[in-house]
Amino acid sequence: MNAEKRMSKDAYRSKNVGEYESKISVAGKEYVKVEDLRYGTNPHQTAALYKPADHVAPIADIEVLKSGKSGLSQTNYEDISLAVNICKFFETPTSVCMKHVNPSGVAVGQNGEPAVRVYQRSRDCDPQAAFGSVVVLNTTVDEDTAREIMGSFVEVVVAPEVTDAALDILRDHETFRRNKNIRVLRCGDFTRLPRFVGDNTEGFETLTRLVDGSLIMADPLLSNLRSADEIVPASGTDKEGRTVTAECRADERQKADLLAAWYISLNVRSNGVVLLKNGATLAVGTGQQDRVGAVEEAVRKYERKYQGEESMAGAVMASDGFFPFPDALDTAAEKGVSAVIAPAGALRDTQVIEHANQKGVAFCHAPERVFSHH
Repeated sequence: MNAEKRMSKDAYRSKNVGEYESKISVAGKEYVKVEDLRYGTNPHQTAALYKPADHVAPIADIEVLKSGKSGLSQTNYEDISLAVNICKFFETPTSVCMKHVNPSGVAVGQNGEPAVRVYQRSRDCDPQAAFGSVVVLNTTVDEDTAREIMGSFVEVVVAPEVTDAALDILRDHETFRRNKNIRVLRCGDFTRLPRFVGDNTEGFETLTRLVDGSLIMADPLLSNLRSADEIVPASGTDKEGRTVTAECRADERQKADLLAAWYISLNVRSNGVVLLKNGATLAVGTGQQDRVGAVEEAVRKYERKYQGEESMAGAVMASDGFFPFPDALDTAAEKGVSAVIAPAGALRDTQVIEHANQKGVAFCHAPERVFSHH
């Protein structure tokens, strides 16, 4: 039976490992092959990693400190990429647990808390989903953090630095048997990546290939929102020319949380929402066809899966698209959400703002929509 499975898998492969060209040209740009991957999205799909020939790539140029499972797959790299795309926005220690190209939990360091605590808060948002995740940190993995990581099953750890003592723990599969094949990688400089509209994006265009072989080239998804000071109260004008403005004002803590939630939402599959408090996600609602469904999913996740210390009271919420109806905001407010950020653009913007005023929610408009269909 095992032989039959292996033959079946090989029969479906369109290429054998090593058959991908060492250099390719796409849209006039040259790419060089970094490595053949363990597999593509699924084990019967082959894949290879390429990098632009003319610039340093913080992900493709990663250094392997510990290998396992015959290397990395396409899915591993995609998770690493999106987690790095969150970490790049934060200067304080940040940890991202990424699973199936959506963050299961993110935490941004508060008041100088150590890296181990930041990692714990990212994991405890949804420990069930974090099981078998890719963990990316923008800070050094020390001994305490390594030991905490090895306490549950993790596929890959990525960080700019790993101490020698931490690496000894991450290699200790005799003690931590289920993490025998954990991969540990030292990444490049996240600050080389564009973050905001207006940054240099040459070489960072996204390429999507359609099933008929066609290609879509697009600008990378960046943000216009550079700081918490730029978060402003929502305002809208209805068909009668009546202007309605959000009455409740977000305080400094809420603004900091709204900014963090917004940056995370750029990497959540739409329709998506992020519930966050004191720098750490409480839940992430992902990939829903309707806005209220994304909010309901996030609330259910918090109620059933969250194992951190925060209550929902006083949490903030980011939505990657506007609210076409007040129902999604009502659902969040009823659970204790106190501030919300979302783009403008709905026909019923004024109704949504009025509902926020009635509920005592500080409703803020973002300067852009950040749908992600990855």
